[in-house]
Amino acid sequence: MPLTVTPLAIPAVLVVVPQKFGDARGYFMESYHARAYKAAGIACDFVQDNQSLSATRGTSRGLHFQTPPEPQAKLVRVLRGSIFDVAVDIRRGSPSYGKWCGAKLTAHGAEQLFVPAGFAHGFCTLEPDTEVAYKVDGYYAPACDAGLAWNDPDLAIRWPVAAAEVIVSDKDAKLPGFSGFVSPFVFADM
Repeated sequence: MPLTVTPLAIPAVLVVVPQKFGDARGYFMESYHARAYKAAGIACDFVQDNQSLSATRGTSRGLHFQTPPEPQAKLVRVLRGSIFDVAVDIRRGSPSYGKWCGAKLTAHGAEQLFVPAGFAHGFCTLEPDTEVAYKVDGYYAPACDAGLAWNDPDLAIRWPVAAAEVIVSDKDAKLPGFSGFVSPFVFADM
């Protein structure tokens, strides 16, 4: 399975684009192939698939992560519409600790974002009725569910949607900021 793999500004975060084969009927692609992804440096044992539908442009989900002992790596893709997808490095001791990187993912382009454990993840929809699917390598563990505020000024994420347009859940609106955050992830352990 041919893949194009591009590291972002934080090299552990990867944009992966599977090859699409198209003709007059549409297209075919393998959206995931364990051997090909392992050869590309993504050797996760994905155990759960998640999917969301966001009805409104500007819907923000995140910044989410699961703490040890149940961390999760994610492989995110868009089934319909488009998103701006973000990963924030929360691995203490990392040269990029507290920094973020992001990419636009579209259904048409078939881009995927690989977000390793030790990163907070979130996205903002750029179109109405956007569907997102992602694989995770750890089961959902409510006791380990955590997050950071999507609009934290210390993180200074440049979202492509005006703050006044953003729609967040009640849960996400209460997430703490980065200042004072003590990460359970250590760069040397990852």
